[in-house]
Parts: sequence; C-alpha cells; structure tokens
Amino acid sequence: MQLRVGFEMIYDCPQPTPMLLTLNIHYSRVSDLVSRDDLLIDPPVPLSAYRDGFGNWCTRIVAPAGRTRIYSDALINDSGLPDPVALDAEQIPVQDLPEEALIFLLGSRYCETDRLSATAWNLFADGPTGWDRVQAICDYVHQHVKFDYQNANPMRTALETYNGGIGVCRDYAHLAVTFCRCLNIPARYCTGHLADIGVPVGLGDFAAWFEAYLGGRWYVFDPRNNMRRIGRVLIARGRDAADVPLSNSFGPNTLVDFKVWAEEADAA
Repeated sequence: MQLRVGFEMIYDCPQPTPMLLTLNIHYSRVSDLVSRDDLLIDPPVPLSAYRDGFGNWCTRIVAPAGRTRIYSDALINDSGLPDPVALDAEQIPVQDLPEEALIFLLGSRYCETDRLSATAWNLFADGPTGWDRVQAICDYVHQHVKFDYQNANPMRTALETYNGGIGVCRDYAHLAVTFCRCLNIPARYCTGHLADIGVPVGLGDFAAWFEAYLGGRWYVFDPRNNMRRIGRVLIARGRDAADVPLSNSFGPNTLVDFKVWAEEADAA
C-alpha cells in the first residue's frame, strides 16, 4: 500500500530565531519513498542539514521575525503488514550485547533508571523473560497510565508518569523504556507517523513508541496502543524525547498552528 504522510507547523517568532528540526523520514525508510519528503519553509530561508549521533537527519534554519510555516507532504510505500512479533526472541545477557546497544541500558533525561529500578524488579522479576517480559511491561504501562491529551506535559518524566498515572504516547514510551533498561533490556525511544488503519481515527499527531533489543535485533513495541499496528513510519530514534525533538528553538516563539496526517494514499 501507499501512505500519505506529512505535517504543517506555523511558528510566530518575535525576532530571528535559530531552529533545529528533526522531521524527515528516517534513512531506513528512504528507499520506500515515492515522492520526496523535503522540508518546505515559507517564507523561504536557507537550510543546512546534518546527521546526528543516532543517525537521524536534522535540518538547521533561522526562522525570520513573524510567522514561519514549515511543512512537508510525501508518499511512501508500506508493506501493509502489522508490527512483527517474535515470541521466541530471548533477552541477551549484558556481557554479550553489542557495544552500540549499551547506551540504551543507561538512564537519560526522561528515563530515570536509578529511581525506578527497585519498582521494575518488584513488578517484573518473577515474570517471564525475553519477548514476554517486554510485553508484560507494555501490558502494565498500558493499564497503569490513562491517556489524556489535554494534560500533555513536555517536561513529564517516566517517574512522574508512574506516580501520576497519566500521560500521552511519549510518556507511555518513556515509562516502558525505563522499565526495560532497569531489567537489562536495551530500549530506545522512537518518534514518527502512525496511520489510523484498522482503528478509530486518532488525534492527528506524531506518535511515539519504542524498540527493544531481543534475540540479536530491535523490535517495535507500543505501550500506548498495545496492539500490532499497520502504517508505522519512523522519523527518529534516540535515548528519549530529549534526543529527538521535532523542533528545537533557540529563542522565544509560539506554535500557532499544527497539523499532522498519516493515511492510505487513496483515502487522502
């Protein structure tokens, strides 16, 4: 199938404001693109781009004073298959993990492994290991946290999500990532598009999920939805949301409009 994915964001800046944008589709999906996912800026400004330490494609601009519209609209091929499942994927002992996975065992800005380690072991130590342990974490987080878009808080950490029992998709992901790391399972935060295929229409926003390293490869898990989904298009990966903000602004600004879409192309 083909998906149409895109967004439009309008910022109002009182003065010229440098910005870093992490909005392009991840390099692992570039070969699936039918049309380019170029970032378009109105009014036009110079752009420069670089690849960050996690392999994500980032763009630098200086937004002028006044309103700046940042948008993109692309077609991408998708298998139409739900997220893969590997029930026999085993947890790999820490001493046998590849070096590149080790950073995803450590605490990070929104994932306080030091403060949730005892909780994680109390909740999951006596349960299964491997795939079933990660799924048990997703089941718990899905049930423990109430989704509340009106109470979204970009400063909320995994510990605060656990204590408050409320959050949005990034909070579900942060808490599950933290529990995985506490139990010696590498886990990395992901952001991207998620089409509403086979489910009720969502809120029209970017989505967050995570990947766990099991059986020698990374697998997608989604504690917010806690079900296999179709039409997941990765934008960026990192330790947590601090590594992959959609935009980072170095000056005062207001986001005055925001739209996101991800849908089957023939439904556009």
